[in-house]
Amino acid sequence: MSGALAGLRDLAALGGPVVMILAAVSVATLAVILYKMWQFSRSGVGRHKALSQAVAAWDGGDKDGAERALATSTSYLAPVIAMAFRAEPGASKRLEAEAETRFARLERGLRFLDSVAQLAPLLGLFGTVLGMIAAFQALQEAGSQVDPSVLAGGIWVALLTTAAGLVVAMPTALVLSWFEGRMDAERVTAERAIHTILAPRGTSAGAALRAHG
Repeated sequence: MSGALAGLRDLAALGGPVVMILAAVSVATLAVILYKMWQFSRSGVGRHKALSQAVAAWDGGDKDGAERALATSTSYLAPVIAMAFRAEPGASKRLEAEAETRFARLERGLRFLDSVAQLAPLLGLFGTVLGMIAAFQALQEAGSQVDPSVLAGGIWVALLTTAAGLVVAMPTALVLSWFEGRMDAERVTAERAIHTILAPRGTSAGAALRAHG
């Protein structure tokens, strides 16, 4: 414990308060990422095999098979699909709203990651500016007795905050892009499933045969 505290003190002395803020932000960001990965896994994001089988069976006119397949699904969209099985053809807006409610739960925390990806480089740059100001103040105070190594050391420490900001921002932006891509795919899956159920080919084909008969 004492070693960790000593390391934090050394980090604060080297990079200043901005680096400490970035370190705290990185810990919070990692916690949010791990939570979102657990939440996505627990909700079955991307795992819609049984649900897809249910939609395909309904589309083919096999309503009993669709119900059986849906009963085995662990997808968070299964309740929405169950509602669609019993909905009127004009209920697409309500079903899409139900799906969006579930998407909103999964997207909680993504705005925080987006803020970190955008603000961490700016925070690092802010630390660099503060460090450069301090370095040139020291240069001014030294007058003609300037030691270039002292100035170079001050600039190196100042640039450390920019590097720290980029180290936090780049992985966060990459992970955020992956999360957003998954959510885009989930929306496409839900929209396609809802519209397929409300206008199945099996029902249309059956109606056409009855009309010609």
